[in-house]
Amino acid sequence: MGKDVIIACDFPSKEATLNFLDRFTGRKPYVKIGMELFYSEGPAIVREIKERGHRIFLDLKLHDIPNTVEKAMAALSRLDVDMCNLHAAGTKDMMEAALRGLTREDGSRPLLIAVTQLTSTSQERMQKELLIPEELDQVVIKYAQNAKEAGLDGVVCSPLESGKIHQSCGSGFLTVTPGVRFADGDKGDQVRVTTPAQAKELGSDYIVVGRPITKADDPVAAYERVCKEFIDSYRLEELL
Repeated sequence: MGKDVIIACDFPSKEATLNFLDRFTGRKPYVKIGMELFYSEGPAIVREIKERGHRIFLDLKLHDIPNTVEKAMAALSRLDVDMCNLHAAGTKDMMEAALRGLTREDGSRPLLIAVTQLTSTSQERMQKELLIPEELDQVVIKYAQNAKEAGLDGVVCSPLESGKIHQSCGSGFLTVTPGVRFADGDKGDQVRVTTPAQAKELGSDYIVVGRPITKADDPVAAYERVCKEFIDSYRLEELL
């Protein structure tokens, strides 16, 4: 798999985000804009980063009644992002409504993916706090199947679940996976984690990497290290 590395730009302000992105004078990385930055700076930050030539995954994890999500997605579709998401727990009706809202009059739209279970969720937490008695990987697979049936392009999941999801939903159904750390790095608040190389081996299509890059002494070098471990064509690009 190994399509691309997405940097999680979880910064509190426009200034901090653009100062970070200014370091990347060569390859323009695919970036994730999450709640912290979007709620601080609004849609303008999405437009500015897009104008700089970056692909954008807008990670707002919508989860509401179908009508509300449909209207929200119609608004997000005007931002020209490349990927956005919602919670699969909202059911197929909500996901189908989201897809309708996201699709423009000409039929074009960003990729739409569904969050299965957060990578900070453990088996114990899911069973004791959410009262879901099934095995975690079975819940993730069922949510992925629901997302595919609703017409979505893929899911957010742990790399540990990518292979099973591809087996269940097909190789073309995307798996976008956070919870990636270097072997010599700190896991932080993540529970279900792998290295970039392991994520590739397990079948992840995209990996989302935040602190191992953004908190590194040399973020560009850290990014290149992740790319070399994960992206299939990265070494070939270096040689051309």
